[in-house]
Amino acid sequence: MRVSSIPEKGNTINNPVIPGFHPDPSVCRAGGDYYLVCSSFEYFPGVPIFHSRDLVHWAQIGNALDRPSQLRLPLDTPSSGGIYAPTLRHHDGRFWLIVTNVSGDGNLLFTATDPAGPWSDPVRLPGVHGIDPDLAWDDDGNCWCTTAGVGQIRIDPHTGETFGPPRRLWSGSPGAKAPEAPHLYRIGDYWYLLIAEGGTERCHSVSIARSRTPTGPFEPCPANPILTHRGTDHPIQNTGHADLVQAPDDSWWMVLLGVRPGGGTPGWHVLGRETFLVPVDWVDGWPVVGELSSSMPAPSWPLHPPVVVPDRDDFELSELAPHWISLRHRTPEVCTTKERPGRLTLQARGGSLDDTDVTFVGRRQQHLSCRARTLIDAADGRGGLAVRLDEQHHYEIEASPGEVRVRARIGPSNTVVASRSTPPGPVVLRIEVAAVHAVNDARTGPDTVTIGIEEPDGTFVELASLDGRYLSTEVAGGFTGRVIGMFAVAGSVHFDWFDYRPADR
Repeated sequence: MRVSSIPEKGNTINNPVIPGFHPDPSVCRAGGDYYLVCSSFEYFPGVPIFHSRDLVHWAQIGNALDRPSQLRLPLDTPSSGGIYAPTLRHHDGRFWLIVTNVSGDGNLLFTATDPAGPWSDPVRLPGVHGIDPDLAWDDDGNCWCTTAGVGQIRIDPHTGETFGPPRRLWSGSPGAKAPEAPHLYRIGDYWYLLIAEGGTERCHSVSIARSRTPTGPFEPCPANPILTHRGTDHPIQNTGHADLVQAPDDSWWMVLLGVRPGGGTPGWHVLGRETFLVPVDWVDGWPVVGELSSSMPAPSWPLHPPVVVPDRDDFELSELAPHWISLRHRTPEVCTTKERPGRLTLQARGGSLDDTDVTFVGRRQQHLSCRARTLIDAADGRGGLAVRLDEQHHYEIEASPGEVRVRARIGPSNTVVASRSTPPGPVVLRIEVAAVHAVNDARTGPDTVTIGIEEPDGTFVELASLDGRYLSTEVAGGFTGRVIGMFAVAGSVHFDWFDYRPADR
């Protein structure tokens, strides 16, 4: 039997469906609504939650882990530490979220009646070992937790108790490294075990096996991997870490992560791992993944574009919007919109963006070419606007009374590349990112980051133009992507507004 997910005619949609640093997607459906979560690593609040009515347009409705009692990220949490690979499920009228905090708390389980929150404090799972935990319930009500490796153990999701020793289910394809991101589903007569393997770099892939029971033995699909772009020149690479969801019309779809490398060799991706969507058919009891591309036929049902997040935030609300994230923790004492109404006030902690406790509030870069601007008042301190990948890889423009400086931190090198005097009063800081479209030779980088200030009449005064490859995963390593935002490194710094938009708007 063949069930097709691709409409014969209709509109096209663009991939990724959630651009920017949104890796390890997990999706579930509740009635006519879809919900999706992603990894958040060292950033607070953690685990962004998205809602959609059509699988195509997603709006962030919150962050599951938004309280210190839920998310502990010590100051020594390294970049790309913290929260790994959540799984989100809807079962028995509740939403269930399971994650790994690799920076100390291990595997944790949270519940909510409303996915927008609030979410519960964690149920700890000391008997569950390994990362990338998954949840599945069988017909007898047993809850099975499957982890990278791929191992499995039965748990009580209400208490965290485990039953019996863990068992090995499947090791993936022979010779493939890193069997991880397991998701277990009951579909028809079989239990299907979907995994990622090959590592989350260029050899990333999706494979699947099936069994008559949730505990195995599992038979691998003869067509494995069912999705990979390894060894190709496809513009979307590192494809893997997938999750399946069924639409109300009985069609099947897959969300997964991928990257969009730019420039020459080896290719540099700067936005991190992003969330993509692809249709799935079923042929002879096995899933067949459709073509993953940057533009593909839309689903056959009506599309529901969400309310667009404004380009400009004037900080007029008492709480920050959910897309704003900070490093490891964020408290009202160091980050508030209440000290000066209509201003974001940041109180310095660390002395530079090299420090793990620096006061930083940013948003994910979501476009290959974009512009970010902010109006800063640094009369009582020192701070600015930055593009950050981690503590050792960031570009920033820093304002202090009477001066701005552009700094570039690239591994062991920390250099002031430009400076300029400024008149008294607030100043507009500006960063422009321009993707490179013409590859002149193998060394051509993916983009250029141009940094400067704006004159009162809006004229852009460029102070430095920097190669973007040094703020890429291929150079810096790790699992995250760029975040653009505001910081304070001395005293109190006030921001009147922040404006982020793609370069074509």
